Amino acid sequence: MDIQLWREILDPYQLAVDELLVKFNHIITEHKNAGLYCPIEQVKGRVKSISSILEKLQRKNQNINELEEKIEDIAGIRILCQFVEDIDKVVTLIRNRNDMEIKSIKDYIANAKDSGYRSYHMIVYYEVNTIHGVKRLQAEIQIRTLAMDFWATVEHSLQYKYKQNIPDDIRERLSSAANALLVLDEEMSSVRDEIMDAQESYQAKETLVADILTNIQNLYKVANKREIVKIQDEFYKVYQAGDFDELCHFSKQLDIISEGYRAQSIS
Repeated sequence: MDIQLWREILDPYQLAVDELLVKFNHIITEHKNAGLYCPIEQVKGRVKSISSILEKLQRKNQNINELEEKIEDIAGIRILCQFVEDIDKVVTLIRNRNDMEIKSIKDYIANAKDSGYRSYHMIVYYEVNTIHGVKRLQAEIQIRTLAMDFWATVEHSLQYKYKQNIPDDIRERLSSAANALLVLDEEMSSVRDEIMDAQESYQAKETLVADILTNIQNLYKVANKREIVKIQDEFYKVYQAGDFDELCHFSKQLDIISEGYRAQSIS
């Protein structure tokens, strides 16, 4: 492999990351539009830097000519979930797709590393279309909770600072932190239903308010300004009261008013 061509080598991996980010974010959007809970909270992606690739090859004593075969995580996607239970749902989503093929998995949640690291890793084959044709490459998908991700990010930074030789006292504190975050994940799972109910209520209110404001904005074009001011004042009054049922009633009344103006415009 000609090392001076590293940009051309990494370009397809950047394309893979870009496409996978779009696809996983679209899953979030589809769930939201359908009024469904999505097990994916957030998606991140990156292409491994050439410096990190060379460092990994050196650490593993691997030949640079085998770069694309030996380094499975040149393209990396990280999927973050709210709850541990969501991780299995994301894994199922990926297994059911036909645009990526699973090569291998490593379950560091069921079998956490000695350091305390917890995450679910999948290596998948993914195809991208380049100017040179179709390229089948490998990508790593990491699936973890927000708490796991916080710990892993800190640990990775310390590994870099101490060149893989973290002092024992810091390792012990990291291990204690990992145990604390495990308890946190378990506690969040125990109140999962209450958390989801709260989030769904917030989302429902947010959607309803957006619909009401859109309705009022449309009425500005056809209704009497004095009437609009009255409607707007009433909306503020209902909104500040914080009663969702009253907000729903106001929205229905507003729909009736809007329908009346639409009927007038047709006739």
